[in-house]
Amino acid sequence: MAVNNDEKQQNKPIGHSPLAHKSLLQSDALYQYILETNVFPREHPCLKELREMTENHHGNIMIVPADEGQLISMLIKLINAKKTMEIGVYTGYSLLSTVLALPSDGKVLALDISREYFELGLPMIKKAGVDHKIEFREGHAVGLLDEILQDENNKGTFDFIFVDADKDNYLNYHKKVIELVKIGGLIGYDNTLWSGSVAAPADAPMNDLIRSLRDYVIEFNKYIAKDSRVEICQLSVGDGITLCRRID
Repeated sequence: MAVNNDEKQQNKPIGHSPLAHKSLLQSDALYQYILETNVFPREHPCLKELREMTENHHGNIMIVPADEGQLISMLIKLINAKKTMEIGVYTGYSLLSTVLALPSDGKVLALDISREYFELGLPMIKKAGVDHKIEFREGHAVGLLDEILQDENNKGTFDFIFVDADKDNYLNYHKKVIELVKIGGLIGYDNTLWSGSVAAPADAPMNDLIRSLRDYVIEFNKYIAKDSRVEICQLSVGDGITLCRRID
């Protein structure tokens, strides 16, 4: 009996789809349509160069997809953000999306455990002429956030914070960045649908990485849903992004 593509997709372990880290859409053709019609034609040349370089890197699963980069850029402009932060940089696709959208006097504080991958994307960021908007700090983000919080002048001053780092620390990050983002400011958490595994049975087939962090993502999602300090909106862009607008 013939098996259609949807049935084949349903039988694949979660996290093994070629688009698992790029989109939750089950149709490759539909996702490609979105990219080719709306995203790639408007992608900055340096973003394109950075994306294509990263796609050939061994850690390319960590890159923010182009349509999500487009969303971040739109959000930055809609809220007129000037002071932003990014936790988890990798080669810098989302970072470059941010700084290109920021005004000339805008700044982003970029935190990552290692500068190695950031250095790979830095030539494209410099080529775009926006590297002066970035302050990069290397180290464990939890510790770096504690240092930032020691200065009372930093609290409630960030317009936008994007978190795309170790999922087992998402709750720790939230408890700290909620103090740093201003009232009315926005926090974006990436990968909150975790390849769709958050809605799958615990015994569903999934790769080791997805399974090892699935419970942390589920716990984080439950916490955020009950946090009265924020308004939330979870979008199925990329691997899921939850937007939190601080109201208290």
